[in-house]
Amino acid sequence: MTQLSSGAWIERFLTTEPPRHKSLVMTLCGDTIAPHGGAFWLGSMIELLGPLGVSDRLVRTSVFRLVQEGWLVASREGRRSRYALEPKALPRFERANRRIYSAPGLDWDGRWTFVLAPNGSIDADLRTLLRKELEWEGFAMLATGVMAHPAPDRETLREILARAGAEGKVFVCKAAELPGAGSRPLPELVNDAWDLSAVRASYRGFIDTFTPIAEMGDSLAPQDAFAIRTLLVHAYRRVQLHDPMLPLALLPAPWPGSEAYALAARIYRQVQARAEEHVMAMLRKEDEATPPADAQYRGRFGGLD
Repeated sequence: MTQLSSGAWIERFLTTEPPRHKSLVMTLCGDTIAPHGGAFWLGSMIELLGPLGVSDRLVRTSVFRLVQEGWLVASREGRRSRYALEPKALPRFERANRRIYSAPGLDWDGRWTFVLAPNGSIDADLRTLLRKELEWEGFAMLATGVMAHPAPDRETLREILARAGAEGKVFVCKAAELPGAGSRPLPELVNDAWDLSAVRASYRGFIDTFTPIAEMGDSLAPQDAFAIRTLLVHAYRRVQLHDPMLPLALLPAPWPGSEAYALAARIYRQVQARAEEHVMAMLRKEDEATPPADAQYRGRFGGLD
């Protein structure tokens, strides 16, 4: 099979798997804008997204909606519009970044975390909101008012309860299997609580789509490198949104999520230097004081150096 050029691969990806415009702006905010001070001029966002098939009008619409939803805050200087990540939204960006750039499921102490909301302890609206937030973080609902995950991030769980207004209203505990009680092995709860078939298929699709990029080497034009990095993170994030991020010890081996992470890390390291050239050129068109990427950026995927 003839190997595609980077430009041809990008064009094919945008044709066969066109990203949703607002979601792509969100990806760019987390992956590109956050490490460069967390703010951007609208003109820079338009410049960055134009080669990815997002028109001036669609960028403006997407950014406006993200302001309405509390992800961005807007300000003006003359006729120019400047946007920054909303401080209250920063924990959610940081949570997403931990999922994307950190190796998945390596450590587990064998215990499970349960969030318990007995009947009457919280109202229906809070119960619905809490379930939605916890399911996004990978929790499964075992019964009404009972949600579980084997290895959630404690700070993330604390942040979810605080943001939802559930602090002091639900029970949170850790539990291990009771030896000698005649119960089913607790790891079997994974098969009962989560259907991983779609997640497994999505990781395989990601691997098939992006493997050709890993074979292109690192001599890409800066604009192509930026486009590939953005589409890589966007596609990987989409798969992860449906992954409960269970410990590897509880997953069937070989688990394609591990291969997908290794591939994403390899490609990100491969393109990031040239991608940053393009990012700095576009951001500094509007603001010469745009800072270089921060230390957290350098630590992505276990270190980019």
